[in-house]
Amino acid sequence: MSTVDFQDRMLSLGLARVSEAAALASAKLIGRGDEKAADQAAVNAMREQLNKLNIKGVVVIGEGERDEAPMLYIGEEVGTGEGPGVDIALDPLEGTTLTAKDMPNALTVIAMGPRGSMLHAPDVYMDKLAVGPGYRDGVVTMDMSPAERVNALAAAKGCSTSDITVCVLERPRHEDMIEQIRSTDAAIRLITDGDVAGIIHCAESAKTGIDMYMGLGGAPEGVLAAAALKCMGGQMFGRLTFRNDDERGRAEKAGITNLDRVYTRDDMVTEDVIFAATGVTDGSILAGIKREIGFITTETILMRSKTGSVRRMTYRNPV
Repeated sequence: MSTVDFQDRMLSLGLARVSEAAALASAKLIGRGDEKAADQAAVNAMREQLNKLNIKGVVVIGEGERDEAPMLYIGEEVGTGEGPGVDIALDPLEGTTLTAKDMPNALTVIAMGPRGSMLHAPDVYMDKLAVGPGYRDGVVTMDMSPAERVNALAAAKGCSTSDITVCVLERPRHEDMIEQIRSTDAAIRLITDGDVAGIIHCAESAKTGIDMYMGLGGAPEGVLAAAALKCMGGQMFGRLTFRNDDERGRAEKAGITNLDRVYTRDDMVTEDVIFAATGVTDGSILAGIKREIGFITTETILMRSKTGSVRRMTYRNPV
């Protein structure tokens, strides 16, 4: 399926409606302490809207394997069955804990590309590294230590290492990495959840203050983040990491033969894509859902890699 057949311009607004619907469905559960209910509401709404689109869609990054997820599972076919064949990567609610606790940067996220264009990432960890646009290729690499990455990026940016800010998921597994980053006098912004948003921050460093992302997170979320950076610009690298033979088996089942491969952004997303995300709680990329008497308002970012266009849309909906 070529990008000519993809109809990305026609499908983009429909994709925005999909992410908006998921955000609106989770709105009533913000701060209510129920992660599962918030996620399920978003899943139901996202699936319902996807099935209205004129696509032959296949979920390649979704809620899990078929026996784990009744809806939006990996391999599920969505859409009307008419129109272009597409790959879909989605996270109906990125930051279920953030939503349940009313903490910043919860998003609904979805990306779409031509059939066969997205890495079928297994549900394992991925070691990720990302920087924003404007740097030479390979300015930082997976082979560098965390401190070397900070020094290399500061040199490329023409600033002191103390002017670099790195985004990292706050996890015990990252303690050594955090120590190495801090040894350079760089700042670290620790996030509790939501590394798709964390990586997107790099693409708008002037707005977010984040220069680089690094650390272990979910491989499926890595593909979603790569789709966003393909639209916004920036570099991303990822390498799958495995804790046991079961996880290696998942990778082999997904068709991955080289378990040590370092994937670039364009390896994870090989053709032009469209990407939409809607804010659920306030964040540095998107405003969260706002309630007024008689109305509910969302903010959505909608991007197309083919044109490099980035739209921000406010949707005010009567309730």
